[in-house]
Amino acid sequence: MAPSRTIVIAGAGIGGLTASLALAARGFDIIVLERETALQEVGAGLQLSPNASRILIELGLEPLLTPRLVAPDAVKVMSVRARRPIASIPLQDARQRHGAPYWLLRRPDLQAALLSKVSEHPRIELRLGAPVEDFTTNTDGVTVTTQTAAGPQQQTGVALIGADGVWSAVRSRLFPDLRPRFTGRIAWRGTCEATNLPGFDNRNVQLWMGPHAHLVVYPLAEGRQVNLVAVTTGEWDRPGWSEPGDAAEVARAFAAWPETARGLIAAVTSWRRWALFGMPDGGVWGQGRVALLGDAAHAMLPFAAQGAGMAIEDAAVLADTLAQDGNVATALARYGQIRSPRVRRVQRTARRNGEIYHLRGPMALARDQMIGWLGGPALLSRQDWIYGWRSR
Repeated sequence: MAPSRTIVIAGAGIGGLTASLALAARGFDIIVLERETALQEVGAGLQLSPNASRILIELGLEPLLTPRLVAPDAVKVMSVRARRPIASIPLQDARQRHGAPYWLLRRPDLQAALLSKVSEHPRIELRLGAPVEDFTTNTDGVTVTTQTAAGPQQQTGVALIGADGVWSAVRSRLFPDLRPRFTGRIAWRGTCEATNLPGFDNRNVQLWMGPHAHLVVYPLAEGRQVNLVAVTTGEWDRPGWSEPGDAAEVARAFAAWPETARGLIAAVTSWRRWALFGMPDGGVWGQGRVALLGDAAHAMLPFAAQGAGMAIEDAAVLADTLAQDGNVATALARYGQIRSPRVRRVQRTARRNGEIYHLRGPMALARDQMIGWLGGPALLSRQDWIYGWRSR
């Protein structure tokens, strides 16, 4: 691969693989460096709204994903205080409004589809077991040092993209004093077979709002599995992506919730917990010929279901700006300028959603009344600025 057209990407997660496909489609040669020796996507379920699914469709992924996903009818907004649904947000209308579907799918299924496309693309090379140890930049490009089983190796390119997650090694090298901050929230994640929940509504997302906690439940794998994400407040702040969780601890946290919600939680026997960390509003986008993407740039609370979506958007904008401007450093600076205002708004929306979901007492009553008064279609229209986004 000629260095003059080679871009090095650190990280083979959803953001890094999407970026590799988007950049390769624009004529760049891509080398993806992944720390792990085998790819295992962390987390079970994923929500992709039209702003993200549109990009994946444009990259040719829809035929690979369709047999493995659910296109839900609605989000059923449930109130613990009211002990009933208070609104139904019609997600099927999202495709009519924005020209792309709302998808529910397993993270490993999305990663497998991306890997399939990457493996067949002649302009992309994926190297596993190749963590980025260091890099240097000059006026002509970037030299990246990796530590492999065969010893240190160097790779040159015109740019380095850090798509290596919230604990990004690339970001730490660029900005050693900038670290993710714990948000005071903990996500508990688990799945069960749909057969363990007789009568479960496998066509809809359920959002349960309660005091100091909330619960999101939705179908996966064509409705054969059910994904649960239970979010609580707490002080456990161990860095990382997925630690074993205690089912009894989750049950205690939701012991006062309605029987239906407790039954959903009880159906999961194996939980993983994830301390939620975030980056500054607006993100941190890189320096010179080194740029950041996805959680490395803007890790956020998942309460707008846009973590993966923002990484996918990043990939599209990155490819556009690099294709349009022959000056790599200028193009990467422009990429950050374009992405920062939108990411900031999404980060703040996610944080505000979490506050709304966790209200209690009279404030929870007022919230429920307002949501019921607005109704599902109006609540969907409030997402137009997110769902209707296009890179060009």
